[in-house]
Amino acid sequence: MQLGYARVSKADDQDTAAQVSALKAAGCTRVYEEKASGGRWDRPQLHRMLDQLREGDVIVVWKLDRLSRSLKDLLHILETIDAAAANFRSLTEAIDTSGPAGRNSSAPWCASGPAPG
Repeated sequence: MQLGYARVSKADDQDTAAQVSALKAAGCTRVYEEKASGGRWDRPQLHRMLDQLREGDVIVVWKLDRLSRSLKDLLHILETIDAAAANFRSLTEAIDTSGPAGRNSSAPWCASGPAPG
């Protein structure tokens, strides 16, 4: 299952509509939406999505900074996705860990080591 995550900062004039549209067009069956700073770890929708992650799922974001603005948190999230035997995809940066080349390209991000081959 493809799970989308859309986030905007707390500013009143921002909304997730463009992100949600792109995520649905990319095949996401469920999109978690959040209004919160990307530098904060206390984001309920992000944690709900990660808690429901299953083997073979793909987390999809419109842009990498929508997932996190903190490198430390981003690495932790990617490790969580990897530990669940799930994958990650960013539409804007053309990052996709679902294939062999994608799994190997994500290895430098994750402290869990290289992907099985």
